[in-house]
Amino acid sequence: MGINTDRIIILIFAVGGVLAGIAGVLFGMKYTVYPQIGNITLKSFIAAVFGGLGSVQGAVIGSILLGVIETITSGYISSQYRDLIAFALLILVLVIRPMGLMGKVTEDKA
Repeated sequence: MGINTDRIIILIFAVGGVLAGIAGVLFGMKYTVYPQIGNITLKSFIAAVFGGLGSVQGAVIGSILLGVIETITSGYISSQYRDLIAFALLILVLVIRPMGLMGKVTEDKA
């Protein structure tokens, strides 16, 4: 149809990288930057997998459930075990239901 898809893909990745770089600079100007600052991305990945990849409603429900479970763990057990429970929940969901709570079952196309 006249649209070079390879060039569009490269352009989108470049724009995404530039926007991520700008966001990192702005984040660094507002907050203190330290090596463990990337842990929030791990939590968001766990929430997305827990809720189900490919489902926005599942990601929202997964993040709410993960937050409630972490808060209950911090309140009743210990705040030191909060991350351990989050990763154990990730492993449990991947073993029992790999597509997540609300994920869609997809077949591999050969």
